[in-house]
Amino acid sequence: VADLWLVYSKPVPANGRELWTLFLQCSCIAAVIGGLFYNWMFASLEYSWHLSVAMAVSFSLLLLLTLFLVHPARCVFSMIMPTLGTKQGRKLLLSTCTMIVVVNILPNIISNIKTILQVIQCICKNSSESLLNSTALLGTAAWEFGDAIQETSNSINIHRPMNGHFQFSLLKNSSLIYQQMHLAGEKIGRDFLAVEVLVKDSVRVGNKLVAGFSMLYLCFESTWYLKNYLTNLRFDNFYVTKKLERLAVDRKEAHLLVGPCKNLLRPTGMKLSREEVMLCLVQAMLLTVALLLMLVVVAMDHFAFSVADTAERKASQFSTVPVTLNIKYSVSAGAKIGILSSLLEFLGLPSKELPLQDFKGSYHHYLIFSSAHCRISRPTPPNPSVLLAVGLLFCILYATVFLQTYAHRLCRKIAGSFFESWEEKRALYLYKKLSRKHKEG
Repeated sequence: VADLWLVYSKPVPANGRELWTLFLQCSCIAAVIGGLFYNWMFASLEYSWHLSVAMAVSFSLLLLLTLFLVHPARCVFSMIMPTLGTKQGRKLLLSTCTMIVVVNILPNIISNIKTILQVIQCICKNSSESLLNSTALLGTAAWEFGDAIQETSNSINIHRPMNGHFQFSLLKNSSLIYQQMHLAGEKIGRDFLAVEVLVKDSVRVGNKLVAGFSMLYLCFESTWYLKNYLTNLRFDNFYVTKKLERLAVDRKEAHLLVGPCKNLLRPTGMKLSREEVMLCLVQAMLLTVALLLMLVVVAMDHFAFSVADTAERKASQFSTVPVTLNIKYSVSAGAKIGILSSLLEFLGLPSKELPLQDFKGSYHHYLIFSSAHCRISRPTPPNPSVLLAVGLLFCILYATVFLQTYAHRLCRKIAGSFFESWEEKRALYLYKKLSRKHKEG
């Protein structure tokens, strides 16, 4: 491995064997990165497969030529790998988490809300239909009551054009009510579908923009680090490297590196400076806020499913409500209606009395709130695999918070292995700085 890395980090291969070794290394790297790039574009960013294949092949060929021909590009690319464990890598992982939530959890929430609305629509439709059917009960009661009045009035031998019945026409508007309810249900469905499509498209476009920006910034950050490493001797130069130790031993001043020194760290050590610890804590807090937002969406998914499942089960258990219409018409005993004497004398009729009889009627009807004919889709339970994937990604994200410091140190080690002569100059600069501080102290 050390020999392969030595060939990979050399500015110019020494012989043909090293040249072919470098070419094979770059080819393997380009093939692996091309496969990952295709999977990222097709599965995560949801590009079409033919566009993903074309972009992955083009990117692999370009990467192969760049790595094989340009020595600083190999250094920048090598530093991108550990940089993926820093904040830019977290942005990519957060983007992936957001896409997983939007593509899998959000449609599930909307689907369960649709189920709840279907239950409400079913109850409204059946209850209104049953209520409208109850008008037939009123019509029957009114007709029988009119018959009783008509029988009484027919006992008088006088022609009457009225039939004594009440007329109801409420049932004529039932089809219009059903049509309006159907149109309202369709409009609500279209509105939810439009919201779902809008949210998906917005998040998909935003995810692509964030992913593209993160990849560009990864390259920029590694290039910026290499530029500062090669132009500024003070930049990121506070590590006790092997070259610095060898230089101090050769000049018999090893005591400069012994004892507590707040500003010096070993690149391979696990110790974190105070600034590094505070940075990790701040980034962990920001990551926790993002996690809480994701958990809110997951909780909404479980809550929507619970409500939809309860509504769907309870709707089929609604009992019918009996409705009874009682009509009672009574007149006190002995009450009589006398015909006006002047009218009887004019008509030549004898005096007559009409007894008023009591009327009693009881009519029964049932209000129905649910029906087996209602089209209610089954509630969709939350997908546990989605929650598991999001949980694993956040575990990786929290790990990257504390691995960021070590990834940064690895970037410095990579730059030093690619430019060994410049690393010696940096070690000499740090040695002189420590020596000067020791003499002043």
